[in-house]
Amino acid sequence: MNYTSDEIIEEPDAVIPHVRICMGAAQATGRSTMTLSKQRFMNKIVVTDIFGKTPALIKLSEALNAKVIVDPYSGVDMAFKDEAEAYSYFVENIGFEKYLSILLKATESVTSASVLIGFSIGASVIWKLSEYPSLKHINRGICYYGSQIRNFKQVCPLFKVELIFPKKEPHFNVQELEVELSKKQNVKTIIVDHFHGFMNLYSSNYNQPAYIEQLNWLRINAS
Repeated sequence: MNYTSDEIIEEPDAVIPHVRICMGAAQATGRSTMTLSKQRFMNKIVVTDIFGKTPALIKLSEALNAKVIVDPYSGVDMAFKDEAEAYSYFVENIGFEKYLSILLKATESVTSASVLIGFSIGASVIWKLSEYPSLKHINRGICYYGSQIRNFKQVCPLFKVELIFPKKEPHFNVQELEVELSKKQNVKTIIVDHFHGFMNLYSSNYNQPAYIEQLNWLRINAS
């Protein structure tokens, strides 16, 4: 059975402490139109998917000169044999809300301008975190294929967020979600021609050319 690494917890009835109406940014249609403000020398914080702090993730972080990795497992390499095992462990032992709490604790102690770079469930918790007014030094979030974002469409980000969607997801219409979220203030969106997990060496959807392309883009733009 194939699992999509961010398809973890359906939370349609999640408690929403407050709802704000936010309007704004026009839809971005490609890299050339993405004009998020550059902030030089920002710290980079990588937020992992359900695989956690793997050797491949460490290598990616080093390539980006990211000094901090936030993961669900306190930095332990779980060495999951496949997505099914990672999925099962995350669901049974962590869950979305606990991971959100882990990221919140890590980011509240940040004292200088920082950008969050997240993958899959890591991208989704960044999205939810973006509505927290207590985070004074998080200036930007870059979110790769965060499919749980669809359960938190009410979020109005307080810092700039770039959402990078895969071309298809099995549980929802990517194009419809992308159009809806692109209308929000502080949000830029793009749909790439790759599948969920294309940046993860351990995913069946890993795409090396796409990984290299995005890594080079992050080196230039996530700073």
